[in-house]
Amino acid sequence: MDYPLKDKTLWSLLGEDFYFPHEIIDQAFKISDFPELKISSFATSDNTNLCYWEAGTGRPLIFIPGWSANGAMYFHLLYILSKRYRVYVLDVRNQGLSQRVRFGNRISRYAQDVKEFAAHLGLAEADYCGWSMGASVMWAFIDLFGTQGIRTLSIIDQAPSIYCHADWSEQERLDAGAFTTSPERMIASYVNMSPTNTLISASRVVERAMEMDSPYFHNVISLAQAVVQDDMTFTGQVLFDHTTNDWRDVIQAKIDVPTAIFTGKYSDWQQSQLWMNAAIKGSVLHVYSKCEQGDHFLAFKNPQKFAADLSLFLESI
Repeated sequence: MDYPLKDKTLWSLLGEDFYFPHEIIDQAFKISDFPELKISSFATSDNTNLCYWEAGTGRPLIFIPGWSANGAMYFHLLYILSKRYRVYVLDVRNQGLSQRVRFGNRISRYAQDVKEFAAHLGLAEADYCGWSMGASVMWAFIDLFGTQGIRTLSIIDQAPSIYCHADWSEQERLDAGAFTTSPERMIASYVNMSPTNTLISASRVVERAMEMDSPYFHNVISLAQAVVQDDMTFTGQVLFDHTTNDWRDVIQAKIDVPTAIFTGKYSDWQQSQLWMNAAIKGSVLHVYSKCEQGDHFLAFKNPQKFAADLSLFLESI
């Protein structure tokens, strides 16, 4: 990848058009059907080039993807939401189209990157939505910098603490959403995509990631595979820091902006999302049913409903 990028189209990056495996009514069937979608980049204070996807006009809405995810996965959401908002998706370092580097692979540095991204865009305020590890990045942002500049916060299905301490009660484990007592072995299974037992990783997230019964999800995963070359040598470096952080103090004491929480009946961490809803005063909780694709990937598997629910929340403030 040659940096910097400025207002590049997907077609120009791929060198050809891309047709989705599923044609969906009122959605783009090929990437050239969405010419407004542009990709640019900026350099962080530690000289790392981060790419971002953008489309639309209106109030700024910023998405921070989860671990190993990227802007391509947000294609349908960008297409829907850009009709009402100026939508951005940041490819965090070592993911998506952003630069691969062996430094700064901590959630705190990712939070600094988000702050510098907002400064690069010249945004005094924006709506932020963090999914999975992206939610942890936003919690780190709030821990370090407070909520100034955050108009609203939306969280999609992230456990406040992935690691379970040996002296926790079962209720404390459930409220935290913790699902491993062996971070290194859990990380190895994620990086190598190898199966393990539930004592190492009590999660169905990999299983749900393989379910392609949603045409929307199949489309964006196909696009991501065509556009992005993942390298787990770099992607996996942040996982230990991500796994061993406990964000419950931030959630309880530091979130003072309107907050929406999204989870589903398939989620391994539904109880922790209920705890979060109780801990954040005035927060709104959405629990998607199984038939609504209510799992860790709900925003990509059911983007029409998610976009409608998110827009309703944003417009209610």
